[in-house]
Order: sequence, then structure tokens, then C-alpha cells
Amino acid sequence: MKCYVVDAFTKEIFKGNPAAVCVLDTWLPDELMQAIAMENNLSETAFAVKEGDAYRLRWFTPGGEIDLCGHATLGTSFVLANFVEPKADRFVFHTLSGDLVVSRNGDLFSMDFPAYDMVPTPVTD
Repeated sequence: MKCYVVDAFTKEIFKGNPAAVCVLDTWLPDELMQAIAMENNLSETAFAVKEGDAYRLRWFTPGGEIDLCGHATLGTSFVLANFVEPKADRFVFHTLSGDLVVSRNGDLFSMDFPAYDMVPTPVTD
């Protein structure tokens, strides 16, 4: 397994929003991914496994797995584009929040976030 630390939303090292990115050949046990996230001690650690033409992507915080993390998804795309699939200009990720697509245009990456339906929520005491 290779693990990278990527600073999203910046061009400067040690700036922006850091995330760890682990590119795996096969899935590790959930407990081990959680332990790696705790050891990394960053807001998110992303784990990606290639599945067909897309990647399955999961995110862990030191406290547990989460449903969505934008900066770690962009960081994963950066790692894949620079170290795994340098000719790719589009990455599809299957996640707990549905499919996320990141497009690459040179050194720039863009992602469409999922939209959720707004529903009224009653106010409690």
C-alpha cells in the first residue's frame, strides 16, 4: 500500500486542507483502515480500490468512517492522476454518497457534489 498526504485547495506545501490518500490493490479490514486513519491523525484518510473502470472510495476520520469528503476526493484524484493513471482526465468514484466524478483539466481538478433534496425539519425544544 502506498499512502500520500495531499494538501487540497493550495499550490503551497503545508497549506490548504490536508488529507491522507491510500491506494490499495484490495480492501483492508475496516479495523485496520480505522487504525491507519487514527495514526495519520488528519481530518480524513481516503482509501481507494480500482473496480473496473472506476474506483471504490471510502473515507475515515480518526473517529470513524464518514459518508462524504470533498477535499479527500480531490486529493485522491490528484494522486491517481500523478502516480497511478497519468493519462486519465476523469475519475469516477463509487462512494456511500453515490457516484462522484472528478474531471481533470491540466493541473486543475473539478468535482460535482451530490445534491440533496431539502426537507422541512421540525424544531425541537
